[in-house]
Parts: sequence; structure tokens; C-alpha cells
Amino acid sequence: MKYSKATDYALHTMLFLAVATPNKFVGVQELADRQKVSPTYLSKILTKLAKSGMIESVSGANGGYRLKRNWEEISFLDVIHAIEGTASLFDCNLNHGSECLIQKVMVSAEENMEDYLKEQKIADLAKNSGYM
Repeated sequence: MKYSKATDYALHTMLFLAVATPNKFVGVQELADRQKVSPTYLSKILTKLAKSGMIESVSGANGGYRLKRNWEEISFLDVIHAIEGTASLFDCNLNHGSECLIQKVMVSAEENMEDYLKEQKIADLAKNSGYM
């Protein structure tokens, strides 16, 4: 199973914002420098996170991004869905309907993985890390 680099950057950005002080606005340039990624590319990721309601942004000299209220409840799965969407990772190409035994196994595995990722909170990871 593989997720895009955007998901990797999004998870690291969320963790940094949680560690850096959740109420402080952090500029896109600082966030991009920490991950050695283009600010333009990271801005697109931040826009998805903002649209999903996990972060907020403010323009201007003292602007930037910060976590929104209730950020302690944000899970890995929330971040992944914000970047990757919610479509299933597996889709059987054979035409035998929802009774496909292969698809049942794959969907069950995906559901188990999602349950695990739902339990993994960014806040819990931030509390236990000496991140960045």
C-alpha cells in the first residue's frame, strides 16, 4: 500500500503544527523549509487541509497556518482522507458484482487499517515526540 508524497507532507505538517504550539500561526515558507519542499507545492496541500477544517489560515505579515479548535481529535485517517479522498484502495475489475471473494478480503483489510489509523491521533504523537 502506498500513499502519495502529499500525504506524507500533510502528516508531517500537522505534527509540526501540533508540536510548534497549536495556537501560533506558522508561515508556509517555514513549514516548507522544515520539510525541504516547495512552498507552492505545500500551499496546495495546506489548502486541502484547510478545506477539510483541520487548519485555518490568515493572510498578511503575521499570517500563516495553525490548527483549528478540537485539533486533539484529528486522526491520521482524517489527514489521509483530506489529501487522498475516501475512495477504496481496491476495486475488483472482474464483472461479478459485490460477491467477489477477493474484494471482500481486500475491503476487510482496508477497514481494519482505517480503524487503526482512526485511533492514531496527531496530538498523541506530538505529546510523545521530540519532533523537529
